[in-house]
Amino acid sequence: MLNIAGINFDLKSIGVTTMVLFAVIDILGSIPIIISIKEKAGGKIFPLRASLVALGIMVLFLFLGESILNVIGLDTESFAVAGSFVLFFMALEMILGISIFKDSDDGASPKVASVVPLAFPIIAGAGTMTSLVSLRAEYSVQDILVSILINIIVVFVVLLLTKRIEKLLGKGGIAIIKKVFGIILLAIAVKLFTENLYHMIDVLEGTKEVVQ
Repeated sequence: MLNIAGINFDLKSIGVTTMVLFAVIDILGSIPIIISIKEKAGGKIFPLRASLVALGIMVLFLFLGESILNVIGLDTESFAVAGSFVLFFMALEMILGISIFKDSDDGASPKVASVVPLAFPIIAGAGTMTSLVSLRAEYSVQDILVSILINIIVVFVVLLLTKRIEKLLGKGGIAIIKKVFGIILLAIAVKLFTENLYHMIDVLEGTKEVVQ
């Protein structure tokens, strides 16, 4: 536990949430797609713009995601269980080497391409949003915010050095990274499912006792 300016940060939680978001965002696995977008946008993208837009989307959904669920009558535990299925299948796709479908924009300008489809949905896509709401059911907001910031910094660096990283890792290296983080994501999905399912069962049992 680390205390900064009166705010407690759990380093273990930060580590777990950072790895979850890193696996879901899969910025290294997206390098070929990023290169393709860059070529279609005239050989230029704006890494800082894309990173900041993605950061804004993720932070906004972290705080408003639960409110949106409340409006439609869902709790975070139910969403976490549903989200665990999404993470589970995403992990299977990564492990089996099946690419997650991501939209592309053939005629986009560099500025537009930096936002759509780069910031959304490649960096801050549906999987990332699902993960954020699911993680809120297990971890504190400040820990998740730190993990978001860490991932955005990684994203920014990768966007700056896309071609160099691709040459350094090669197709084999990128494939190995995807499989490793796929297995980690699979384990976390199972953990999210079991813990939140137990909570839902406890709530239901408590409700039955009250009714009786």
